[in-house]
Amino acid sequence: MRLQFPFALLAAVAVTDYRNSGRSDERAVLKARLAAGRCYVMDRGYFAYALFDAVVAAGSDYVCRVKKSLAVDATDERAVTDAGRAAGVVRDVVARVGDGRRGCDHPVRLVYVEVMVAPRAARGNGKPAGPPRRETLILATNLLDVPAEVVALVYKHRWGVELFFRFFKQILGCRHLLSHKPEGVLIQVYCAIIACLLLNLWTGRKPTKRTVEMLALYFMGVATDREVLAHLNRPDNTGVKLRAKDEVWKKLGV
Repeated sequence: MRLQFPFALLAAVAVTDYRNSGRSDERAVLKARLAAGRCYVMDRGYFAYALFDAVVAAGSDYVCRVKKSLAVDATDERAVTDAGRAAGVVRDVVARVGDGRRGCDHPVRLVYVEVMVAPRAARGNGKPAGPPRRETLILATNLLDVPAEVVALVYKHRWGVELFFRFFKQILGCRHLLSHKPEGVLIQVYCAIIACLLLNLWTGRKPTKRTVEMLALYFMGVATDREVLAHLNRPDNTGVKLRAKDEVWKKLGV
């Protein structure tokens, strides 16, 4: 049986190296592959005036988180609606952005969204550095007529991509690519997703890193049936641990 690959999907895959510079600069790679009729949702690492202008010139739209140090000359301060406030929007403004030497050639809309974020952990430490705190995100977009709460929702859904790759790398063990060819990358992704679905069907629960490791040991003949069943029947204390952690932060007054 011959495998039929969706080559339309492969056209959207670009494998870059770890340096993220030169030909591997993600902004340059994206700029060279822009298409019309898309909405590109990006994080701060993709911020570039030239990239924003290129997206608009290609006939597409963008939503990108930008740094708070962005030079802003507000031209149209918009009122925040009740629906926007419910979504965390605290400011909505159309502005000219840039510092005089560099900037965008089109009006840029800035949507300020207040969210709860967890402080980053120190390198090598998986535990958060403190309790969640309020922070204001600035989202730049050329979508001038879309409600502010929709812009915030678009960026919120972008984190589904981050969560997928975190799950793909840390839970399913795909930290490194087995091939740099698009077909090889696709095969590895398919195998990981199929393994994830099988784990869910076999165990009836969301796969975890420990479950993946236990079943890998079982298939290698290291773990026994009894050990696998003991692991799967172990109670899930995730909610208990989270509540205990919240109580500790409250006692510390943070």
